[in-house]
Amino acid sequence: MATHATMPTRRRQHARTPAREGHSPLAWAVPVSLGIILGFWAFYIKRDGGTTTDGQIVLGVVSGVAYAVLCYAFVMIRRALPRELRAAGYALLAGGAIGYLFSLNGNSVFSSSGLGLVVGAGMFVTMFYMIYTREE
Repeated sequence: MATHATMPTRRRQHARTPAREGHSPLAWAVPVSLGIILGFWAFYIKRDGGTTTDGQIVLGVVSGVAYAVLCYAFVMIRRALPRELRAAGYALLAGGAIGYLFSLNGNSVFSSSGLGLVVGAGMFVTMFYMIYTREE
């Protein structure tokens, strides 16, 4: 027997969204990878072609671990946030990281803050658009 085309159907869950999203391997792999990248980047900026010192290694490790922890904490709470705060969280992480790395080059606080704000504003607009157009 044929059914009408407007017959209500069950809504399928997306296959790519796991039931426990926060505990997936990707939920910790991405923050750890970003932390490693930021830590090495901070280390190489401070090294500046000279010899490696313990202070530079500590700076890189502490910077990378701190950024990885912040990213992981944001991954854990991002679904509970409204889209504006979620986009602001991504903007804060990106703009803060770029501003921090730029300040390690010996640039002033104002130029580092300005670059961080510009990058953060661009990330906010981009992520707000992506989140807004993909919400269900």
